[in-house]
Amino acid sequence: MIASAVHRRLAGQGMLLAGLLLLACLASLLWGAGDVGAERALAFLMGHGDAEARFVVGTLRGSRTLVGLAVGMALGVAGALLQAVSRNPLAEPGLLGVSAGSAFAVAIALLLGTSAATLRVGVAQLGALLGCLCVLGVARFRGLGHDPVRLVLAGAAFSGLLAALTTLLLLFDQRAADEIRFWVVGSLSGRQLADLLAILPSFAVAAAITLLIARPLAALALGERLAAGLGHHPGRVRLLAILVVALLVGGATAIAGPIAFVGLVVPFAARALAGPDIRRSLWLCLLLGPLMVLVADVISRRVVAPSELPLGVLTALCGAPVLVAVVRRRRLPTL
Repeated sequence: MIASAVHRRLAGQGMLLAGLLLLACLASLLWGAGDVGAERALAFLMGHGDAEARFVVGTLRGSRTLVGLAVGMALGVAGALLQAVSRNPLAEPGLLGVSAGSAFAVAIALLLGTSAATLRVGVAQLGALLGCLCVLGVARFRGLGHDPVRLVLAGAAFSGLLAALTTLLLLFDQRAADEIRFWVVGSLSGRQLADLLAILPSFAVAAAITLLIARPLAALALGERLAAGLGHHPGRVRLLAILVVALLVGGATAIAGPIAFVGLVVPFAARALAGPDIRRSLWLCLLLGPLMVLVADVISRRVVAPSELPLGVLTALCGAPVLVAVVRRRRLPTL
């Protein structure tokens, strides 16, 4: 009886979020920073648009919306998995150096003249994996894994180091520097379907692994001994989860640049709606992630039109208050 009520509530929440996501997709197609306004865009969607509206809405905004959907899903799910693995409510790809490792790897690839989208995605995922392993490994070695604040500080220090190294790369090649500057701010502008197609195979692998480890992760939340008693292998589950995080964050960073705080805000909201069970919150992350990214992207186009704000600025404005709220709510230790 209770289980059926929970499922009905989760289904209702899913339908509401799906409706909001459809509205966000429509807004992403209708509004932009250019000359094609909502009326001309809507006329195109109704089958009566001109050639310019067809190009802007069908090609530019359409590709941008699809990329935003994929990036939002990836960052939302990656944040939830990272928090489940580290058992830390502050764990987020941008805060723990995962995005910084991916960004640094891509910056090196761009400096070396890498133009193939598929190769760039692979490099970004390798950088994300190394960044995640470095921070979590150092934290575990130093005994910081169960101290949320110190773990975030370790990630921030690692992220700062990689950000400084990425900045140094800008001094070596002016041609590559322009491309790196455009990419490193975090944006969906100018992204094409070819970029999205480059990350889909790795995202499919990540989705399959996530379905495989969802139940063991739920058991792991009850404790390693209990999970092992139920027949799961905690160490193997953690490694697979970190691999999924690297695939998702690396792919998202490769095509949209580092976008912070989505992996913090989305799991926090999902747990507030669905409860602590990772199997339920992951489904909501699939809707909340792209909803946050697309809404922030639409706002970034309109605030300073005809220019655009970097998408990462808007997500940081949303994420910073949530970070403070999580710290205060859980009464984490002060330094």
